[in-house]
Amino acid sequence: MLKTRIKSFGYAIKGIAFFFSSQPNAKIHLMAGVLASGLGYTLKISNLEWVGIVFSIGAVLTTEAINTALEELVNFVSPEYHKQAGIVKDVAAGAVLITALMALVIGCIIFLPKIISLLS
Repeated sequence: MLKTRIKSFGYAIKGIAFFFSSQPNAKIHLMAGVLASGLGYTLKISNLEWVGIVFSIGAVLTTEAINTALEELVNFVSPEYHKQAGIVKDVAAGAVLITALMALVIGCIIFLPKIISLLS
């Protein structure tokens, strides 16, 4: 049982490695997360604000990973163009965009007042 659980972590790590090595958007989202974390550290945000930032970073990366999995599956089952396969891919990409915009709004709510007060 324990060996099976440990093996499943290996599969997950393999998936994460594929995700970051093959998806340019994953690297962009990761870099944005690193920058947001650096800004949070620099501006000494509160614990609750950290929860918002960490949740946002995790949500964007998770949604992007699910989008990647769906794209790979659609490409496998429908190698030729098919309208419904395109819709699946478009909706999954739209979910990433919605999540990224939500993260941007959260970042603005947390960071903009701090930045404005520094500039005043």
